[in-house]
Amino acid sequence: MRVLILGSMPGEMSLCMNQYYAHKQNVFWKMMGELIGARPELGYEQRIARLQASKIGLWDVLMSCQRNGSLDSAIDHATIQPNDLATLYAKHPSLTHVFFNGAKAEETYRRFVLPKLTADQAHLHYERLPSTSPAHAAMSYQEKLKAWRQILI
Repeated sequence: MRVLILGSMPGEMSLCMNQYYAHKQNVFWKMMGELIGARPELGYEQRIARLQASKIGLWDVLMSCQRNGSLDSAIDHATIQPNDLATLYAKHPSLTHVFFNGAKAEETYRRFVLPKLTADQAHLHYERLPSTSPAHAAMSYQEKLKAWRQILI
């Protein structure tokens, strides 16, 4: 893995289906289709295999939290439990870039994960990308896709 894409926490549909970005209006898989061939029409396992073949990892900053609904703004900060990203980084020394899918993923990472990392891990290249969520309608799909091309380093 050379690139890691981090969301904040899966939404209700994703948790129900046990699949990242399962909500039909989320454009993550549409963009991955254009960028690396992981089209929404493929089976989930095939899409994940395309990510892996492209040396792209996919995970979330948070292991658990409480919230009503799927919006990041509904996350109760007192209940946040971050994932163990330090161990993941130690297992993947070729990782150079971490991309955040939206502001909440970056915010929770910087607050709950970054202070616990070693100096080497903390010096990865970090970049926030526009959220692929349908709730983030301030940008057009084409604007989002242009920004997301950065994952192809």
